[in-house]
Amino acid sequence: MACHFRSASAPSSPRSNEISVEEQLQSLKAISSSPSTSMDTIFDGLVKLGGIYNCIDELVCLPSSQHLQRKTVEEELERSLVLLDLCSAMQESFAELKENVMETQLVLKRGDNAAVQKKIQSYIRSAKKVQKQLKKINSKAASDIQGCRVVKLLSEAREVAVSMLESALQLLSKQITMPSTSKWSLVSKAFQKKSIVCEEEQLQELELDIADLESTVETLFRRLIQSRVSLLNTLSM
Repeated sequence: MACHFRSASAPSSPRSNEISVEEQLQSLKAISSSPSTSMDTIFDGLVKLGGIYNCIDELVCLPSSQHLQRKTVEEELERSLVLLDLCSAMQESFAELKENVMETQLVLKRGDNAAVQKKIQSYIRSAKKVQKQLKKINSKAASDIQGCRVVKLLSEAREVAVSMLESALQLLSKQITMPSTSKWSLVSKAFQKKSIVCEEEQLQELELDIADLESTVETLFRRLIQSRVSLLNTLSM
């Protein structure tokens, strides 16, 4: 996807492109840290982030970027592996999360509330486990890039990616609620059936969100690989 910041009659300069990328990254940072962030905004943000990586790649491929400081490039390449590891870990966890959701749907249809509680607890534990993995991996990705503007943009994009993935996992862990056994025993059968329908719809929506996030993370993973290739090419110049 080409990076276009102005009309074709007025080509943008590398400097203006850098400023635009920086503005977009700041906008995504605000989205990921907002308490009103939803899964839809996270999905949209990760798609936009892929476009930002395309724009940064164009900057990396400019002649002016072909003599970047080797040490700075190598440090960012090493840190980018951390984000790739994070994406891989999340991809492996999605299968477990989806399995938990499907099993919860089955026991819910049987009306086994105790089993539903256990499955939901299992899902929440799985989601929290992924969050812990993210924090552990993210602690290795801290950076303090100085001097090289293009590499600094890559560093900022990586930090935004981690923040948005963390927000997505937090939302996934909150999208399912555990029914109370005491409350369940007090309501009428008609209301119980209505509650089951609502929970089934909730689980179906959660299953779709996990599938969408899985696809989005896979796309981001491929985008990160291409970004590493572009950065590696600067070392061979």
